[in-house]
Amino acid sequence: MWRLRRAAVACEVCQSLVKHSSGIKGSLPLQKLHLVSRSIYHSHHPTLKLQRPQLRTSFQQFSSLTNLPLRKLKFSPIKCGYQPRRNFWPARLATRLLKLRYLILGSAVGGGYTAKKTFDQWKDMIPDLSEYKWIVPDIVWEIDEYIDFGHKLVSEVIGASDLLLLLGSPGETAFRATDHGSESDKHFRKGLLGELILLQQQIQEHEEEARRAAGQYSTSYAQQKRKVSDKEKIDQLQEELLHTQLKYQRILERLEKENKELRKLVLQKDDKGIHHRKLKKSLIDMYSEVLDVLSDYDASYNTQDHLPRVVVVGDQSAGKTSVLEMIAQARIFPRGSGEMMTRSPVKVTLSEGPHHVALFKDSSREFDLTKEEDLAALRHEIELRMRKNVKEGYTVSPETISLNVKGPGLQRMVLVDLPGVINTVTSGMAPDTKETIFSISKAYMQNPNAIILCIQDGSVDAERSIVTDLVSQMDPHGRRTIFVLTKVDLAEKNVASPSRIQQIIEGKLFPMKALGYFAVVTGKGNSSESIEAIREYEEEFFQNSKLLKTSMLKAHQVTTRNLSLAVSDCFWKMVRESVEQQADSFKATRFNLETEWKNNYPRLRELDRNELFEKAKNEILDEVISLSQVTPKHWEEILQQSLWERVSTHVIENIYLPAAQTMNSGTFNTTVDIKLKQWTDKQLPNKAVEVAWETLQEEFSRFMTEPKGKEHDDIFDKLKEAVKEESIKRHKWNDFAEDSLRVIQHNALEDRSISDKQQWDAAIYFMEEALQARLKDTENAIENMVGPDWKKRWLYWKNRTQEQCVHNETKNELEKMLKCNEEHPAYLASDEITTVRKNLESRGVEVDPSLIKDTWHQVYRRHFLKTALNHCNLCRRGFYYYQRHFVDSELECNDVVLFWRIQRMLAITANTLRQQLTNTEVRRLEKNVKEVLEDFAEDSEKKIKLLTGKRVQLAEDLKKVREIQEKLDAFIEALHQEK
Repeated sequence: MWRLRRAAVACEVCQSLVKHSSGIKGSLPLQKLHLVSRSIYHSHHPTLKLQRPQLRTSFQQFSSLTNLPLRKLKFSPIKCGYQPRRNFWPARLATRLLKLRYLILGSAVGGGYTAKKTFDQWKDMIPDLSEYKWIVPDIVWEIDEYIDFGHKLVSEVIGASDLLLLLGSPGETAFRATDHGSESDKHFRKGLLGELILLQQQIQEHEEEARRAAGQYSTSYAQQKRKVSDKEKIDQLQEELLHTQLKYQRILERLEKENKELRKLVLQKDDKGIHHRKLKKSLIDMYSEVLDVLSDYDASYNTQDHLPRVVVVGDQSAGKTSVLEMIAQARIFPRGSGEMMTRSPVKVTLSEGPHHVALFKDSSREFDLTKEEDLAALRHEIELRMRKNVKEGYTVSPETISLNVKGPGLQRMVLVDLPGVINTVTSGMAPDTKETIFSISKAYMQNPNAIILCIQDGSVDAERSIVTDLVSQMDPHGRRTIFVLTKVDLAEKNVASPSRIQQIIEGKLFPMKALGYFAVVTGKGNSSESIEAIREYEEEFFQNSKLLKTSMLKAHQVTTRNLSLAVSDCFWKMVRESVEQQADSFKATRFNLETEWKNNYPRLRELDRNELFEKAKNEILDEVISLSQVTPKHWEEILQQSLWERVSTHVIENIYLPAAQTMNSGTFNTTVDIKLKQWTDKQLPNKAVEVAWETLQEEFSRFMTEPKGKEHDDIFDKLKEAVKEESIKRHKWNDFAEDSLRVIQHNALEDRSISDKQQWDAAIYFMEEALQARLKDTENAIENMVGPDWKKRWLYWKNRTQEQCVHNETKNELEKMLKCNEEHPAYLASDEITTVRKNLESRGVEVDPSLIKDTWHQVYRRHFLKTALNHCNLCRRGFYYYQRHFVDSELECNDVVLFWRIQRMLAITANTLRQQLTNTEVRRLEKNVKEVLEDFAEDSEKKIKLLTGKRVQLAEDLKKVREIQEKLDAFIEALHQEK
């Protein structure tokens, strides 16, 4: 009751105040008072119910340097009575103060809300750590209970502006609805924004009522106050607004730093407990793996070009690399003053991790980006890889270098740094360098889902830009292009009209269109500057820049930090919009490839190139093992036969024939011993090793190329041949083999003792075979010399040439001379040559002495071999005389003993070589084969060259498409879980 009575008294007082207000005619009902007026004059009225107008404004994102829009106040004339002079000063002063304070209040609260929203976005970026609650201290999960940034910030702003007097009473404040909105953060945001807008509207209405209540002002005093120009007021308000924005910008940076340290601590603790629970692969790493597999996929479908990535293009020395380094927060790229440094595309995958490190896709080495020596090593490695990719005769290469960069606070995205676009080919460059760079850039930009980050140098004239025309061709509507103006600090100093920079940022100077425009500063041009120093210089520049103070540039369009956030948001938006469509296309591609395989190879497994190589490798190793299972008898037979074929000519021509020309057995044996000794010391061991090595190659080739029946797969033939050639090329016979073999051969040839009749008969058989083979060769040589005989001429209608007729007449003349003297020596005397020539001339045949000597050599060889064969038949019964050393016998068989010595030497040499083969050389060859196979396994180009064909390519495409589809499905699932 006492409360109602007190409220009634308050109502009467309020009505009396309204009735006695100076300058107001008539009464003003209490219900018509403004909401804030009622909260001041009538806070205890029992029927007072605050009505909140419905929020009709749409939710709009603001950057940390934007503020709520202020509606310009309009003064409307009010018909009211004359106000006494004593009431003019308080009303006028209250109006001005309220206007200034509410402007600052609106800006501060807008900045505070934006800070709250940015803080919530960063908090949402932290991964779900509910599974790792046992690792992280409880204080981390209770941080929301202790840190309520948005509420404290608003309270601080309200307290600073003395508005707590208006909003302090519970039940009547404009924020009462938000006090009960702690059910969810979303309701808090909407409630806070709605109350701020409502408060601004109420303040403006209250100002209008206050002005109407103040009455009509004196003309002279109003004219004095209007002397302050509107420009000065705007400058003053903008200055205050800028200081307020910078204040909250510093608060945001401090919170960002604290958030970064907290996330780093959580990731480090999670990294330590990795042995207890397996960590899930990050979303950006999964997406990067898909792109890596796609870069190796070389099929005709070109589906890999439709997945999003951020393509960084720009003129040479425009600052592309510097922008990328600012985004990656490390100076990772090689640098040069005016020189082309980016010679091949570099794919950089940015992801979050506890440590700031970088590593290549095909290497396990991690480069610590916080250490200068590791940074230098990384830059050197990138430069080496670029030069390795560039082929001889070229300046740039389309081959991509894949690099992963991890660190706390990095924005997750995939960027591709392309070579800078040039206008002129300078000396030292390939003639087609300009066209090659254009083709590489177009190949990446024509991807309809690629985000184009167009870098323009702000320190040079815009008319000199080449890249803007190229980008406008690839993206004429600007739906996936972000324009970045670099070196703005130099541009502000050099450009005479700053409005030109504003035209560039607003997209009015260039013909190209873009999603967004940004202005950044990437240092002072010193390559030794650190990222921290560059960032501080950039922030300091924009804080003092006239471009920002005069509103030529908007706050959210400056700094590389804002650029990084915008690019990351655009990248993930494009990924979410296109990745499922690409997954569907790969499913269709997989179905087509599987159908083609079933139709063409229904009974074969789908083995890709690596699996086929492993299968061929096992077959080759089995064949090498089979080589060691060859019987000793087979080795000795082929070695002995091959060695005799190699040395038979030397034995007959250089040893046997000269010794047979001697007059007695003593001279024969002496000549044979000398010839054999010389032969053994100089040629025989080397010839034996060559024969053994060739025999090993032949047997190895036979095992490698021999068909295996139905199991034989001709797809391996090319690979087996290459392995065989490379293994034989690498194999080298043991150097000590010849020395040991020389001693064994010398001892074998020194032995002249034939122990039994069986060995004697074997020597005669060996001698007959050798002489008959040599006689057959001689007969063929004579037939080719003199032409066909009369039988072939009559039967096959063949005729002799003029030269053959001369050779035939010379042969007949020499045969007549041999018949006269069957024991004629091997060489013709000069008078004998003259006699033969004159006899031929008498028959009308002109001959040359050299022709007579050549014909005599073949004729005498045939005569000698026939004589030796006849002597060999006589020696079949000569073993008895041999045992008695041919005493009291006219029969001498020293030539049989010679061939026995040769035969025994061949057998002993073959046995020795067989032992070396089976004990040493086959194992060494097997080792070489394994090394060759290992080298081929690491050389992908070699495997592609040796394992070819439609079957291999189809299996390879099928494997790649399956792998891509599986990775895409896993990525899409993880993407949905993150949503």
